[in-house]
Amino acid sequence: MAHPLVLQLRFTRSEFERAISNVSEEEAKKRVLPMNCISWTVGHLAWQEQRYFLYYAGGKYLLPEIQENYRNGAPASTPSLAAMWKAWTMIVKEADPWLDALTTEKLQQMVVRDGKKTDLMYGNLLQRVIYHYWYHTGENMAVRKILGHTGLGQFVGDIDEKAPYTPE
Repeated sequence: MAHPLVLQLRFTRSEFERAISNVSEEEAKKRVLPMNCISWTVGHLAWQEQRYFLYYAGGKYLLPEIQENYRNGAPASTPSLAAMWKAWTMIVKEADPWLDALTTEKLQQMVVRDGKKTDLMYGNLLQRVIYHYWYHTGENMAVRKILGHTGLGQFVGDIDEKAPYTPE
């Protein structure tokens, strides 16, 4: 079984997806300043997963254009939601085997980049990704409300069934 933090990441990903369900391509490209558009946030979270779970963990960028165009500080853009979901799905699928192999010991190790230890711990990276997803899930829900969407969820999904507390 995957580490409990990985299970929380998977639940968080599913809530991010749920918060964007039924958003049209046109709506996903709508930028409500000063926020980014919904489709950009999908690319941005693909960037973070790729950077942390593929590059930091294994030294590769599956989709270099994601690294360039959706990194922290990249210029705002309004990409296709379909293209961003495709990129996100590819990166998540590639990252999942590494995530499945995580142990408490590995999560407590410092990231080694270019042959040197950094001040980043793998466990902290995993937590950053989880919290980053929640940040953009809230932002996307705010954009949807501004766009006039109704009947949106009022709370996280079925956490008790899908991601209950699990001890190590």
